Amino acid sequence: MLAKDTHLIGHLEELRRRIIITMCGFIFFLMATIIFVPDLYRWLIRDYYGKLAVLGPSDILWVYMTLSCVFAIACTIPLAAYQTWKFVSPALKEEEKQVTLKFIPGLFILFVVGICFGYFVLFPIVLGFLTSLSAGEFETMFTAEKYFAFMINLTLPFGFIFEMPLVVMFLTRLGILNPARLKKARKISYFALVVLSILITPPDIVSDILVIVPLLTLYEISVSLSNLIYKKRIKAETGISLNT
Repeated sequence: MLAKDTHLIGHLEELRRRIIITMCGFIFFLMATIIFVPDLYRWLIRDYYGKLAVLGPSDILWVYMTLSCVFAIACTIPLAAYQTWKFVSPALKEEEKQVTLKFIPGLFILFVVGICFGYFVLFPIVLGFLTSLSAGEFETMFTAEKYFAFMINLTLPFGFIFEMPLVVMFLTRLGILNPARLKKARKISYFALVVLSILITPPDIVSDILVIVPLLTLYEISVSLSNLIYKKRIKAETGISLNT
């Protein structure tokens, strides 16, 4: 019992160390991003036809800190993934260590791709549609807080959602998932993704459809990739067993 308790304490200490390293990295990237956040702010509103309003000094601070946090999260993802890998790597075989380590750059790339999809594709369409509803009827004036809250709520989730195929590949490679499970859970997954898309988008059918279609497409891509990885893993294991 004492040995088990000592082993558990060792794991908790290691987990604590990895979390501290990740948090320190996030703080570092946050401080670095704050330096450039005014330029970042001007770039993000370059296509806006007017000036955003603020209702108080704290709104400016909220916008700058929120933008800094989003970019700090993006920069911290590779570090967090590497620290997670370091934590679980003692339980992996040498081949599994090498394979799973290669997934880390992909997490960052897919996160950035998801953000770009949300910002360059989805955000202009949804914003244009919603502002067109007020044409000739309302005088539109956006505050900086509302504008960026709308932007971030619409784009940031896609950074994480676009990582779905890679996460599924990773879990399939470790034997936690397989294509049969994903296919069996297709109806439940579709329902969960539809609910998620409704929650993260403005309350209009156009926005919902623009989000639902990419989400379901990503799920099907994940199933296909899982099937590919699963076949390779089974083939490798069969080859090893035959050789031995």
